[in-house]
Amino acid sequence: MSFYQQPLLWFLCAAAIPVIIHLLNRRRHKTLAWAAMQFLLKATRESRGKKKLRHILILTARTLGIACLAFAVARPMIGGLLGWGSSQMDTVILVLDRSASMETTGDNTTASRRELAIDRVRDAMKSLDATRLVLIDSATATPQDIPSPESLMEITNTRATDSTSNIPALLQRAAEFIVETQPGKTEVWIASDMQYGDWDKENERWTTAIATLQSVPQKPSVRILSLSTPSKSNVSLRLLSSYRSADELLLDLEVLRSGDALAPINLPLTVALNGTKTIDSITVPGQILRFQKRIKLAKNQTEGQGWLSLPGDANPRDHTVYFTYGAARPVKSLIVSTAGEAASYLAAAAAPPGYDGQSSETIAPSQFLTKVASLGEFSTILWNAPLPQEGAATAVLDFLNAGGHVLFFAPIENSTLKFQNIQWSPITKAPDGKFFILQQWNHDDGLLRDSLSGVPLGGQTLRAIKRQMPEGPVGTSTVLATWDDNTPFLSRIVLERGTAWFFATTPDYTASNLGDAHLLLPAVQRAVLAGATRFDAAMLAEVNRGEALPRNTEVRARIDDFAVDTNSDPTFSAGVYRLGERVIAANIPTAEHDTLALQKNELKPLFEGISFSTFEDTAASTTDSEEREIWKLFLAAVLFFLIAEALLCLPKASAAARVASPKPA
Repeated sequence: MSFYQQPLLWFLCAAAIPVIIHLLNRRRHKTLAWAAMQFLLKATRESRGKKKLRHILILTARTLGIACLAFAVARPMIGGLLGWGSSQMDTVILVLDRSASMETTGDNTTASRRELAIDRVRDAMKSLDATRLVLIDSATATPQDIPSPESLMEITNTRATDSTSNIPALLQRAAEFIVETQPGKTEVWIASDMQYGDWDKENERWTTAIATLQSVPQKPSVRILSLSTPSKSNVSLRLLSSYRSADELLLDLEVLRSGDALAPINLPLTVALNGTKTIDSITVPGQILRFQKRIKLAKNQTEGQGWLSLPGDANPRDHTVYFTYGAARPVKSLIVSTAGEAASYLAAAAAPPGYDGQSSETIAPSQFLTKVASLGEFSTILWNAPLPQEGAATAVLDFLNAGGHVLFFAPIENSTLKFQNIQWSPITKAPDGKFFILQQWNHDDGLLRDSLSGVPLGGQTLRAIKRQMPEGPVGTSTVLATWDDNTPFLSRIVLERGTAWFFATTPDYTASNLGDAHLLLPAVQRAVLAGATRFDAAMLAEVNRGEALPRNTEVRARIDDFAVDTNSDPTFSAGVYRLGERVIAANIPTAEHDTLALQKNELKPLFEGISFSTFEDTAASTTDSEEREIWKLFLAAVLFFLIAEALLCLPKASAAARVASPKPA
């Protein structure tokens, strides 16, 4: 509860007047001993308890009546962001989440979560006379004084963006601002949809931010305006990767649906390529759909750009993705292996007959250092030898960090060499007449995942008589497939942009039937294409991150033909941009497609040592949940207590009067 006339709350002190008068009256009478008093006390002893209770009730009614009158003249307010808390403060720091997910609209409303947040803050600030309002938005993270709460919706730094949010970093910036400026008694208001990725519970900045807030002499409190209420059904589109192969552009896409009704639906997909639009149709069978879109390009076309879009729904900013492409370049794989059956199978899997634009080169392990200078030409390295060491290990690590993929196959020779804390176990052989059988593998992730149509790979046919398992400290790698004795067959280590894969056998029939095309071919081809995306990766970026940021004197210019919101800052908007000599497709950050929200019980550990409260906005429009004056209720309470006092003060009829009064006939 807040108050328009908060200074008038001093009038509450008047509630003590009836108590003071009562105490003074008790001191006016002196007690004198009198012999006959014992008879009078005995006569009235039975009624003394009732009289005392009556006097207490009268005193209570008078006190509460005056207190309610004091509250009424101070004009109390309920509802809104301030709730039932105190509203006396010098400065309010508003941390506003402007991420793309904040543009989601709720049920029965056309206002976005961002617009609802701004309205709640504006209404709450009405009752805070002469309180300074400072805005720190998620896009710029720069403190800005707001001259009037009424102007919040009009200023640039509260408009919609396609960027993400980093709540711990914003809270740390607010804490630094308090330390630097000493703004007096301060509250930090965080307006957010509580998206899990934005709050990032494991971020180390939480510790720094809370420690800084605790160091302030007037320790600020935190209010959280949660806008995580369920929204309308929404469909979002995400671009996973883009790769040009000859005269064809391959786009890996993902459609995510939220809401209760998840029956299969058909959606029109608009595809724009260099200004020319076509419309296709896709069927989303449930909550998620991953598919590959092949776009035919004009022959010998060196570069271009475009976008794909689904119909708008609850969030108008998450159903369009942008792409760009450059000149086609051949896909080359490097095979590091001694000559033999395994090398032949790996070469065939890396560049199968009929796969235009794909080639492979096989070298002996001793020749690898001679190829270090040209590793940038290869998308993938297939390593069928003991793990690399020293200079070779450094070169492989640099290749991985640059976005390449490396597939390590068990050399089937005992070795204690390690790479990234992984080493091969001693060779184990299956008993005579028996095999090691691949039993389980991840059907949704990794090189052995199911096809886009949902058909699983034929992993159950893999048999091995010799194997070496990849071993390392717990947490070093992720196991994606296991043998029938639960030992690892396929493990993965993600290093910056690239990935290292470890197979527990080799494609040689003296060790296993991994050389059969049913498993090796799709696994290698997926790694080859994933590694090749690094050549086009420099053309894809997330809004306001990495490659999307101008370098030195580069000037940003948007070049796609999508309908552009003229009020949006291009720095924080998705689209295709020319930055000097570069062309970049900037898309909504991946985290903004995640609908998982932080729960209220997860906040307490984050704000340990800091007073905080939450206000869950469940309103359906900008006019709901506003603060309302309730002074009339307090006036009604004053009237109630005055009537109660009057009734309690009425004298009771004497016993003689009751006897003399005639009885009814």
